Amino acid sequence: MPTAAIVGSAGYTGQETLDRLLGHPALELVALGSDSHAGSGAQALDPRLNGALPAFVPNAEAAASGADVLFLCLGHDEAAAFEPPAAGVVVDLSGAHRLRDPAVAERWYGTAPGAWSYGLPEVSPPEGRLIANPGCYATAALLALWPLRDALRGPVVVDGKSGMTGAGRGLKASTHAGFVLENVSPYAVSGHRHAPEVEQALGREICFVPHLLPVRRGLLATCYADCGGADARALLESAYAASEVVRVLPEGVVPEIARVHGTDAAEVGVFSNGDTTVAVCAIDNLGKGAAGQAVQNANLALGLPETAGLRLQGVLV
Repeated sequence: MPTAAIVGSAGYTGQETLDRLLGHPALELVALGSDSHAGSGAQALDPRLNGALPAFVPNAEAAASGADVLFLCLGHDEAAAFEPPAAGVVVDLSGAHRLRDPAVAERWYGTAPGAWSYGLPEVSPPEGRLIANPGCYATAALLALWPLRDALRGPVVVDGKSGMTGAGRGLKASTHAGFVLENVSPYAVSGHRHAPEVEQALGREICFVPHLLPVRRGLLATCYADCGGADARALLESAYAASEVVRVLPEGVVPEIARVHGTDAAEVGVFSNGDTTVAVCAIDNLGKGAAGQAVQNANLALGLPETAGLRLQGVLV
């Protein structure tokens, strides 16, 4: 059975990746890396974990474990400085290796370590062993827009809204309960680092503004575009007809965060508003927007069933 290790297990994406691996039928977890929890049992992260899991080790030790796949759940700067092992698949959940143009990467991340294969399976399946997991907003926007790319005319506007876990586990004034609760606020209005990911894939500029929602998790991207009269529904339904992850909803049904909460699925809806096509995508920012997609990419790179270990079933209220 292929083996897996997590580097940076203590953050939200690390914990969510661990959650997927706990239920994965074809991956064996051999190392949990965390510099802050090194030497402690897995229950130091969450009391629901028990002694059946490996104890935490320093991130460097987890990276050198020889696992067949490493999930790199570090900040952008740490991921940019990470030296991949000589063998094995590495999936980077940060933004460090997503952008191909060094000048663009330098502008948005302050470093340009080089692009890895951009792994959005429904748009650009991963190639090779070094995989850059897409950003959460970029994932939702591209799932809505990619099938329409050849029909797009004029400006494209993306309105994004995400739960507070998208900001990570670290403390910030903008994610304190007193700021978030009973409030919705835009941020990075003049430019967000996920926009160049979408532009890189589509080959065109977009106007993207994200907003912070007073919810823990979930993300909604509403995309406005002129498709020049093309049948946007037919394009989307054709693109995702065989997908087990992306559901194109029936006409008149809107995507909802509640239905994808805690899952690795995506919902896409498409509507007409005058001459404007409105394509909407809902995902869980920690699921299809992060850990679930990372496991999906690892499955493809290792030749495993694409949806092994993913949360795709159920009708929780």
